[in-house]
Amino acid sequence: MGGVTVYLGIGAAVLLIAVVAVRVSTRLGLPSLLLYLGIGVLLGESVLGIQFSDADLTRSLGTVALVLILTEGGLTTRWSAVRPALGIGLALSTVSVGVSILVAGVGLHYLLGFDWRTALLWGAVLSSTDAAAVFSVLRGVGVGKRLIGALELESGLNDAPVYIAVVLLSSAEAITWTAPLLIVYELVAGAVVGIALGWLGGVALRRAALPSTGLYPLATVAVCLLAYTVGDLAHASGFLAVYIAALVLGNARLPHRSDTLSFAEGLGWIAQIGLFVLLGLYASPSRVLEVLVPALVAGAVLVLLARPLSVLAACLPFRVPWREQVFISWSGLRGAVPIVFALFPLIEGVPGARRLVDAVFVLVVVLTVVQGSTLPLVARWLGLVRRGEAEEVQVDSSVLDEMGAELLQVRIQKGSRLHGVYLSELRLPVGAAVSLVVRSTQGFTPLSTTRLQEHDQLLVVCTEEVRTAAEHRIRAVDRAGRFARWKGDAGVP
Repeated sequence: MGGVTVYLGIGAAVLLIAVVAVRVSTRLGLPSLLLYLGIGVLLGESVLGIQFSDADLTRSLGTVALVLILTEGGLTTRWSAVRPALGIGLALSTVSVGVSILVAGVGLHYLLGFDWRTALLWGAVLSSTDAAAVFSVLRGVGVGKRLIGALELESGLNDAPVYIAVVLLSSAEAITWTAPLLIVYELVAGAVVGIALGWLGGVALRRAALPSTGLYPLATVAVCLLAYTVGDLAHASGFLAVYIAALVLGNARLPHRSDTLSFAEGLGWIAQIGLFVLLGLYASPSRVLEVLVPALVAGAVLVLLARPLSVLAACLPFRVPWREQVFISWSGLRGAVPIVFALFPLIEGVPGARRLVDAVFVLVVVLTVVQGSTLPLVARWLGLVRRGEAEEVQVDSSVLDEMGAELLQVRIQKGSRLHGVYLSELRLPVGAAVSLVVRSTQGFTPLSTTRLQEHDQLLVVCTEEVRTAAEHRIRAVDRAGRFARWKGDAGVP
């Protein structure tokens, strides 16, 4: 029991320090993952002396953490935000990955003298952008929703093809003509599993009358984890399955949606903190100097050649402006994903794999400092920052099962065009009514002459039949104001 108590205390202390580190990293303008890695290094063999060198366990725990991070990313991604960037996002997560692996492999083959398989393996490991880094850094930059949507889709989807490429290149078996067919099958099957379980999970959660509000977030996350398991057992892409299932669920009419998103966000933070601390603990700073030169060469090839050319190839059919292409290229943030993927060839016994793991660790730190800290400056230099853009109105729902009705909780964001609209002008469908308004912590029953304001919270009671129409109307007025219908905005996502 004494050992368990000590480890529990260490874990709690590390978690508290990591939470405080988020505020510190915000003030310094650096991604928090650097501080988490630093905590792990301090705990490791080079400083405090904790010995940890189990690559297999690190890979397993890292995979679990990535699944939770993808779950949080999918659940918190609004389909209305990523839909305009769907084509670009898909191209970045497929075409861009292939071009990046090829260009990086060619560059490393000639510059560092690697054999072709080793060079392409390095290129594959380094080609995946990190969902945790992108989700945590990009949403605070202030660029347009189309760019954010494209990069979030890329970071959520490109783990799947990169994982397949790393596994194929780490295998001792020869790569045959069937490899492309295998990749297509794993991606398509993973997408089908994710869509199916996400849709079924959404239907089941809407119809279930669970005895406690806290059970809905647990059930939602469980569906996402099940999607990964089913996809993996079907020899499909589990990473793709879990992200798509979470994306479908996050945009479904889930009961207690805000509670679910808060729970998923907390799980995502725990997964990020635990993963980066674990990777910092596993790393060995004493070997950094040995791989510093090849790591910097690989980083230069990646940032100056592979990433720009892969973005150009992916964006070419969509006529993306050059400024946005430059920003997308610079936003290819690396984090825990390349380090976890680098462990696969190490466990498989690939020659030189230990050197790859050490080099990737160096690269993640260097590129995070260089790219993550300068991303807001690059966005402003390119003229892509949009100030004063209103956030989308937040609508949460709870089921009144016995009454056949639903409650919608609406939060009016700053800059919303709901501000100044009279309640009579909201024109909700018959069967829906605003029953309560909370303003500055004071609640009151509104009249038709009540004028809505920013930061108001509304409680809307509606029947199940008009629930969707009521939400669409609220979102339409949020975007276009009281004359939304005249402007052709029906509120449909």
